[in-house]
Amino acid sequence: MGYQDVKLISGRATRNLAERIADVYGQDLTAMEVQKFSDGEFEPVIQESVRGSYVFIIQSTFAPSDNLMELLLLIDAAKRASAGHIIAVMPYFGMARQDRKDKPRVAIGAKLVANLLTAAGATRIMTMDLHAPQIQGFFDIPVDHLDAAGIFLKYVKELKMDNVIFASPDVGSTKRARSYALHFDTEMVICDKYRKTANEIASMRVIGEVEGKNVILVDDIIDTGNTLTTAANIIMDKGAKSVRALITHPLLSGSAIQKIEESKLLELVVCDTIPKNHNCSKIKVLSSASLFAKAIRNAHEFKSINKLFVIKK
Repeated sequence: MGYQDVKLISGRATRNLAERIADVYGQDLTAMEVQKFSDGEFEPVIQESVRGSYVFIIQSTFAPSDNLMELLLLIDAAKRASAGHIIAVMPYFGMARQDRKDKPRVAIGAKLVANLLTAAGATRIMTMDLHAPQIQGFFDIPVDHLDAAGIFLKYVKELKMDNVIFASPDVGSTKRARSYALHFDTEMVICDKYRKTANEIASMRVIGEVEGKNVILVDDIIDTGNTLTTAANIIMDKGAKSVRALITHPLLSGSAIQKIEESKLLELVVCDTIPKNHNCSKIKVLSSASLFAKAIRNAHEFKSINKLFVIKK
């Protein structure tokens, strides 16, 4: 069976990651330039034919919202250029924290983004570690939801630590932490927090025993760092031997870097889904390029995506 040509296009937000994905995949990125207007408006232009091709457009949609708008414009451009299939590769899916109406008169941002991507012309979505996995149900097109566990579990094994225990920095990450604990056949603990307002923790307590353990916190996003560093400090105060964190998407806004440096975290391990200048001795960045390149190849060749992150013990 023959396959249609593959075109890999990168937006400006995650150009470095896209270049690494293209390098692993084994072909160059398709040429694209952005024309700018004096008022700040911009117009992405695809500079090669994509007619009938499998077009993979790589762009994380972290703030500012221009990154999302650029992705939508690239999708629309590919659609109007008669691309055969248009896959939005979103290493980080922005607005995912707005997945429900938890108070009166608020938007459900994740659903709005899903509608926009579909209306623009995307025929498939590829992303990693959604803040809320149920966001997949917001789409009426296929969603390939990659799991960073395939990247992190290998790293944890290479550490060769004993007395390892996994922890969830909040109740929302319990399922994620439990999956890691089950893989290593060990226990887990939960850090239960109460917020007064967004990004402000009123109180936190640890549910479970951590004394003498090497604790690994697991979550999908680190933003201000309040939750993670508070959890790490409390865990160490309760007698843990060490505490690390595995976090997929490093938003690291505000004074997050300073909080990490001053915390009792031994190490913060993140993926490269969001480009940041990690000027911090405690942060280690693992590349997701190989996982995305393999997923793109499997999607193009109609092979299983799931087998890429089913990790053997």
